[in-house]
Amino acid sequence: MAEEIIIKEADEQEISINMGPQHPSTHGVLRLVLSLKGEIVKKVEPHCGYIHRGIEKMTESMTYQQIIHLTDRLDYLSAHINNGAVCLAVEKALEVEVSERVKVIRTIMDELNRIASHQLWWCSFGMDLGGLTCFFYGLRDREKILDIFEETTGSRLIQSYYCPGGLMADIHPNFQTKVKEFIKYFRKILPEYDELLSGNVIMMERAIGMGILTKEQAISYGVTGPSGRGSGFSCDVRKHHPYHAYDKVKFNEVLRTEGDTYARYMVRMDEMRESMNIIEQLIDNIPEGDYVAKMKPVIKLPEGEYYQRVEAARGEFGVYIISKGEKNPYRMKLRSPNFSNLSSLDLMARGNKIADLVAIGGSLDYVIPDIDR
Repeated sequence: MAEEIIIKEADEQEISINMGPQHPSTHGVLRLVLSLKGEIVKKVEPHCGYIHRGIEKMTESMTYQQIIHLTDRLDYLSAHINNGAVCLAVEKALEVEVSERVKVIRTIMDELNRIASHQLWWCSFGMDLGGLTCFFYGLRDREKILDIFEETTGSRLIQSYYCPGGLMADIHPNFQTKVKEFIKYFRKILPEYDELLSGNVIMMERAIGMGILTKEQAISYGVTGPSGRGSGFSCDVRKHHPYHAYDKVKFNEVLRTEGDTYARYMVRMDEMRESMNIIEQLIDNIPEGDYVAKMKPVIKLPEGEYYQRVEAARGEFGVYIISKGEKNPYRMKLRSPNFSNLSSLDLMARGNKIADLVAIGGSLDYVIPDIDR
């Protein structure tokens, strides 16, 4: 009888444990302090700072051309898109109009970047749930995009290919051919992803109905990107505030209303298809023209405040610049989609089992260096 009372008291007592930073799903840069009652999660408290570099402060002593090279070290899986945000902010401040060729190339690069990012998310998500095969499939196909990037930009991950006024260099002569070959290949391969994981019984049991985030909660927490759209929150910057050549293409904003782990998963799967649709509309219609506008060697923004938002692979990425008319910004603030998305993890995880926390966190697809700036 006494033993039964002790066991009962132990079950009712909340315990606190660390998940990470040394954990396969937190990659050495995120610590989650979990409050548990048995196997049920009662609270999740994220602790960041393991990869902090002080990038926002560093920008105050750098030129705008140099700052470009820092932005792809934030969310390194959205390198092109982050570069584009700074370039657009600078171009807006200087009232510089880039050529149509630049706009189209930037749009194609952004969408290739989005597909590559979602491929890495898919293979990591599958591996976190025990599906090692997903990792091999996803990385195999992502290599094809990285090869395209390397041929044109000289780099595979952090390219720094965009610059204020245009691009660092024109596209490689093989660029259009290679992109069309990839789209043709990936359209046939993507259904295999669904066969392998999307319809997997074990995966669906661990995803459907888990980690619920309502539309109202997503708006309240500022959750954007696929994580917000999985809750029915229409927040695609490409639709609401078009930039580059997004106003010249037709595509659907992928929305689901369930708000669970599976909904966020399916939004990303469908987004890869929409990205291919965008690329197909542009790849044979790249206009002739200059790949960079004439710019002064030293860029000084007029005194004032400037903000530019873009749709990164994980949500709205924003660049806010305060200029005093000097060659470097007086202040720069970066709006990270990952910070807001990670903040909602506690809300989604409460009441679920600790075993499902990895899947819920994986469905947010957070990149911690984007938070630890």
